[in-house]
Amino acid sequence: MKGTLVNAAAVLGGAIIGLALKQRLSQRYQHTLMHGLALAVGLIGLQMALKTQNILIVILSVVIGGLLGEFLNIDKWLSNFGEWLTLKAGSKHGSVGEGFITGSLVFCIGAMAIVGSIQEGLTGDASTLYAKSMLDAVASAVFASGLGIGVALSSVSILLYQGSITLLASSLSGMIADKMIIEMSAVGGLLIMGISLLMLEIKTIKVANLLPAIPVAAILASL
Repeated sequence: MKGTLVNAAAVLGGAIIGLALKQRLSQRYQHTLMHGLALAVGLIGLQMALKTQNILIVILSVVIGGLLGEFLNIDKWLSNFGEWLTLKAGSKHGSVGEGFITGSLVFCIGAMAIVGSIQEGLTGDASTLYAKSMLDAVASAVFASGLGIGVALSSVSILLYQGSITLLASSLSGMIADKMIIEMSAVGGLLIMGISLLMLEIKTIKVANLLPAIPVAAILASL
């Protein structure tokens, strides 16, 4: 779990730098940086989504996953948790919940999070997660400069999410195929594009309610 620990520390460190920048940058600069990062996030998501080898799996995963997500109402649970965080932290820190949820989704959904965690679990090689850590450190600094201290808390999500995948991959090493990883990453890329639209305030999408689509993609790919 070295890669996950380094990744969480990188996000935390980047967020601290971003918070320092937040005090020095005006709202105008913060908005421009956030919009630029949102476009970059959208590009990353598009590149991931286009790597699918079976578009039908992506479509079915989103449909089935969306139905499951709506039934479980994941978005509402996350929103309530975000509001609770903001309330506990106080208004002086901005929308802590928004920063936490946005950071958690962006840092955890990506292909590198899935592939890197599985790679470390199967082979002990954490090089992919180390590379992801450098990228996430920069992204978290920009996020924190616009969204505040909540981004730093997303390091906890990284620990829980990537750590769980690494441990699961280690115990299920003989059952994980490359095609499963490809389709999970493609669906994840589609969700990241949704996050980009949210960040740009173009469209309100319940991205959290689509999260079950990722494990559904793994199941469909294995079939």
